[in-house]
Amino acid sequence: MNPHLAQLQAYPFERLRRLFDGVAPPAGLPEIKLSIGEPQHETPAFIKQALAGALDGLANYPSTQGTAALRAAIAAWIGRRHGVVAPDPETQVLPVGGSREALFAFAQTVIEPSPGALVLCPNPFYQIYEGAAILAGAAPVFLDMRPENDFALDWGRLAEDQWRRVQLVYVCSPGNPTGKVIDADTWNRLFELSDRYGFVIASDECYSEIYFDQDRPPLGALQAAQRAGRSDYRRLMVFSSLSKRSNVPGMRSGFVAGDAALIKNFLLYRTYHGGAMGPAVQAASIAAWNDEAHVIDNRRRYREKFLQIAPQIAAHLDTRVPDAGFYLWAGVSRYAIDDTEFARELKRQYNVTVLPGSFLGREAGGGAGNPGAGFVRIALVADIAECREAARRIAEFCRKL
Repeated sequence: MNPHLAQLQAYPFERLRRLFDGVAPPAGLPEIKLSIGEPQHETPAFIKQALAGALDGLANYPSTQGTAALRAAIAAWIGRRHGVVAPDPETQVLPVGGSREALFAFAQTVIEPSPGALVLCPNPFYQIYEGAAILAGAAPVFLDMRPENDFALDWGRLAEDQWRRVQLVYVCSPGNPTGKVIDADTWNRLFELSDRYGFVIASDECYSEIYFDQDRPPLGALQAAQRAGRSDYRRLMVFSSLSKRSNVPGMRSGFVAGDAALIKNFLLYRTYHGGAMGPAVQAASIAAWNDEAHVIDNRRRYREKFLQIAPQIAAHLDTRVPDAGFYLWAGVSRYAIDDTEFARELKRQYNVTVLPGSFLGREAGGGAGNPGAGFVRIALVADIAECREAARRIAEFCRKL
């Protein structure tokens, strides 16, 4: 067996399942699941029609690189969305089966296993980053994001000897779970560090299309790079997905875009890995990337939920509307109860599931503790009526505490 497997921690939702073992919620209260970031809005009909209309393609093996039409649709969307010169669809764009598998596989491509190799991750974080680093033969090192620093990434916290060993930096903007968007100054500092130490940047932007001011979309890494005069996107790869943007998590469709040399090597890896996207999914993906009306409506629905639900939650937990994304990162420390007990008792008494923040963080050393401890992640993915009911139950639970 691969010895690195023994270093992997249980996935957060497996830990949640164990936490809820033996919990029996009231029989009369239907479950409201706000623990997982799975979009619950309906999939647009035109995407389903495009998928069904392309089923004849099942008779053919798909190319790992995807069709020229899909790559062109993705490149054009990047240009429109970020106001940049569209990347070259032949050399700077590659379709993938959702951002999750690509974020994992990418580390296997760029990491050179060597003693002391490091992968830098935000903390709290998406656990795929940690697993990808470990199975690529590197050690994850964590950069804490805490409320007292407005959840900002402070590159100065890493020591010089650590930077020299960093091979890959994962960033997530808008952040999971904090919803923090990385600003231009933070990007520019990271680009400078990449030039100095030679590491690759993997920018996870799967939440980039869920934001609350239609006229102020979150800054993306490709946009920040072009503004900084880095039109070749050197040592930069962006990961995006249709799952949240278009409410198609089951379709498993996304893309990577950036440095042509990284794309070339990642494509080589994927021809062996077997990461080709099915023809019908490619056709449906083209339809989704070419349409923005359904995305605008999707944002409107999330905006309405956050405007209504966030103040209700904030009256009882320490939280606020995030920069973007669909999570409330809510502090529970005002109560004499930790985040795991809060989640367990909320499930037992009110049948609402939220994710303990400690499951998403790690103790990074220095005695500061796990930055996720004392928080719960609340995914406002259900319809607005369910979210209202969940907020009512959470408020009642908190009043009892």
